[in-house]
Amino acid sequence: MTDRPFDIVLFGASGFTGELVAAYLAEQAPQVRWAIAGRSATKLEAVRDRLGQPDLPLLVADSEDAAALTAMVEQTRVIISTVGPYARYGTTLLEVCAEQGTHYCDLTGEAQWMAEVYERVDPIAKSSGARLVHCCGFDSLPSDLSVYLLQKTFKERFGQYAESVTGRMGRYSGGVSGGTVASMMLVSEQIMKDPALRKRLMNPYALYPPGLEAGLDRPDQMGIAWDENFNSWTGPFVMAAINTKVVRRSNALAGLPYGEGFRYDESQLCSGRIAALTSSVAIGAIMGSALFGPTRAILKRFLPDPGEGPDAQARENGFFEFWAHGSAGAEGEHSLRVKVTGKRDPGYGATSRMLAQAGLCLAQDDLAVEGGIWTPASALGDALIKRLAQVDVHFEVVESAL
Repeated sequence: MTDRPFDIVLFGASGFTGELVAAYLAEQAPQVRWAIAGRSATKLEAVRDRLGQPDLPLLVADSEDAAALTAMVEQTRVIISTVGPYARYGTTLLEVCAEQGTHYCDLTGEAQWMAEVYERVDPIAKSSGARLVHCCGFDSLPSDLSVYLLQKTFKERFGQYAESVTGRMGRYSGGVSGGTVASMMLVSEQIMKDPALRKRLMNPYALYPPGLEAGLDRPDQMGIAWDENFNSWTGPFVMAAINTKVVRRSNALAGLPYGEGFRYDESQLCSGRIAALTSSVAIGAIMGSALFGPTRAILKRFLPDPGEGPDAQARENGFFEFWAHGSAGAEGEHSLRVKVTGKRDPGYGATSRMLAQAGLCLAQDDLAVEGGIWTPASALGDALIKRLAQVDVHFEVVESAL
């Protein structure tokens, strides 16, 4: 791949999130050889003009045109893709990257799609040396990397790994991602057409490698619960459905170092019982409405479309915090906590920078893994944690108290 003209090609650069990634690369990675790509030359030229990068190369390819995608992929060491829903637009590109030995990262949180492509595409990527990494945005970097750091520190401090870890979403400020909404709507449509899909998505181990026996975790929290570790009521966290599966897959890909019985769950910290109940009812109503055509159409009116998002001021003023708490031993005698803090709107401002750094990590860093489909923690680990500090996303081992 050293002979390829580009280090990175950003596919989907004319979309809302894609242009945010492009703006970051233009400003912060001047030494990188990169290009922007998409299906419309006119839209790409407009992006280039807004970036003030008249010499930035443009590549035109459609997500359904395998020949055009191959011609694009052959020119770069890494593809960053923001073109979703990935279950609808991402399969051919993923397959082409695997075939051509081109590294790849994306923003998908679509567990049903990942489970579908793993078994077929992973052997191709292993053969070619392509490192393919999903979930490189707000879902699921804070969860996956915080558990990775916690377990690494837990082992160093206590001589063993935590037997159970809880992920808790704390305070945050940000808008709803139109891309996430589109993915959720697509999943809802697929569930109504294929009832068996619902069962697969409810499986906590849906992303486990084939043939590996499931552990002890149950489906993600949908009601409210009291968390003694945080002295707080908790409600369901909408991203838990993908984050928990990614964390479990990271353990599996590493050879189950945390143990076959390792447990992980994730929920939202709430200010009180009423807030937890309100959150639980609201999320349940939205998810239920998305399952049926008429109510789904009404719901779409009030939620952003792909390509829509908060303005620049809202993106810059956003923030988030996420916690991972691990314990082991009799009655949790050993415990440790990791705090993740991020500036900017989590779904756009922070996510676009996270994805850009994941792509740079694949392009520039000496990574321990070879080809295959990996999780962020299993492929990028320490290198990406270090990089994320450059975009104001910090991982810190802290004392048990909030």
